[in-house]
Parts: sequence; C-alpha cells; structure tokens
Amino acid sequence: MWVYEKKLEYPARVSGPNPRLAKDIITQYGGPDGELAASLRYLTQRYSMPLGQAKAVLTDIGTEELAHMEIVATLVYNLIRDASIQEIRAAGMDDYYADHDKALYFVNAAGAPWTASYIQSKGDPVTDLHEDMAAEQKARSTYEYLIQLSDDPLVTETLSFLREREVVHYQRFGEMLQLVYQWQGSRHIF
Repeated sequence: MWVYEKKLEYPARVSGPNPRLAKDIITQYGGPDGELAASLRYLTQRYSMPLGQAKAVLTDIGTEELAHMEIVATLVYNLIRDASIQEIRAAGMDDYYADHDKALYFVNAAGAPWTASYIQSKGDPVTDLHEDMAAEQKARSTYEYLIQLSDDPLVTETLSFLREREVVHYQRFGEMLQLVYQWQGSRHIF
C-alpha cells in the first residue's frame, strides 16, 4: 500500500539558524492543529467511512499529511541545527534543548507534548467529515499566523505551500460530505 519516495513533497529551505521561528513552527509538528494529529485522524477515520471514495480520500489526505509532517520537521530541524546555545537561549528554547537537544519532538509552540485528545474519530461519517473540514481550517489559520510571524522568505514560501494544501484538503472533504449526504438520502437515513 505504501510507496515512499525519498524526497520532500516541497523543499524545506531556510536562510539560516532561527530558533525563535523554529519554536513557533514546531506547533505544526506536534500541536493540536498540526500534521501528526491530522494524519492520525484521517488514517483512523477511514475505516468507518461507508463509501470507498471517502475511504480513499481519507487515505490519500492522511498520507499527504505524513509528508507535510516531514516538511515541517525538516524546517524546524534546519532552523535549529546550526543555532548556537546563545541563540537557543535567546529564543526561549533552552527548556526544549535541555530535554531534546536539537532532536525533533512532538510539542506545540508552548512546549506541551502531543496528546491523542487532539484528534477525534466518532464513527459517524457526517460528524467525522465536519471534524475534518474544521481541522483543515484550523491548520490553514495556523499556517497563516506562522506566515505572519516568519522573517525568513524561504520558510514563508514553504509555509505558503502547506497553507494552500489545507485549502485543497478542506475542499476534498466537502466533496466527500456531499457524497455521504447523497448516500444517506438514498438509504433514507438522516
């Protein structure tokens, strides 16, 4: 089922060390509206979808979110890997550094670790697709905030790509919601 191509879906270039920006962006790695939560949500919800097409979309988008997680991880790592201890301290990442050095760890921008309570899988296709559409809008908003915080044009370019993918995912989930409504209507289940 899985075919892994050993390259990023989109380049994750940075202009140089910037641990302050890394501290913000890491929320899309392990925060409540980040890529880990999205991928796990969709790859779990696909099992209870009644339509093969909806299962396929959840699988496709869930897999793409894993690719986005890899992009975000690369951005964060590239922003901190050559940073000095002084830069790490100045950015307020000394707590993170004390626990993880420059390794990646699933946390939000405030340093709270990822938790399964960030995701939902209700088993009702309408509820789950509404959840997915809301999740994509929250991720889009977060990317917009990160773009506003970014002072690195190369990072901003990558964040803009990720933001646009959230818009596309939202649209695809909306299409699946309409198909599920049609399917329910044909079965007289509301």
